[in-house]
Amino acid sequence: MIAAKRVFSLKGFNKATMEDIANEAELSPGTLYLYFKNKDELCVSLSLRILQYLNIKLKHVGSEKDLEPERKIEALKEAMYDVYEFDPLILINMFHLQSNEILKNLSPQLVSNIKELSASSIKAMADIFEEGIKKNVFIDKNPLALAETLWALFSGIILLEESKRLIDGNKDYLKLTLESAFEIFARGIKR
Repeated sequence: MIAAKRVFSLKGFNKATMEDIANEAELSPGTLYLYFKNKDELCVSLSLRILQYLNIKLKHVGSEKDLEPERKIEALKEAMYDVYEFDPLILINMFHLQSNEILKNLSPQLVSNIKELSASSIKAMADIFEEGIKKNVFIDKNPLALAETLWALFSGIILLEESKRLIDGNKDYLKLTLESAFEIFARGIKR
């Protein structure tokens, strides 16, 4: 896995090959294919780790009994940014995979793991929104829809800022953009 991350960092996902990864790991390509049927599966396997970490962070925010719902939105932003900082490359690749046909080419077990972790993350966020709705702090909208909207906002900003950074490496407005977006979102769901 470490070798794959190194190769993806150096060459990018699209240019990296299984042979490059095998060479970096000092394995034969055949050995690598025993564990992963293709590069997509290898990359998605890396994404599972980041989804697990995201789940832990989101559930932690939800379990904070002393935080009011409004403050939990701020804590969500901090948790999600922390996940980005934990492994930006894998998170960005995961977002690209979500909007791609790659998921159709994965083993059923891997797809099941992704679905389970993704659903758990969305549910953890939805629980926070549901709490705010019950306390009459947030507008009465479907908590799952609010969670999916926040997830779309987060992933969209990450991808937008990454593309801007690739064009001009001096531009890094990710944290500032996320702060603005979460503030606007939080204001929009308040009663």
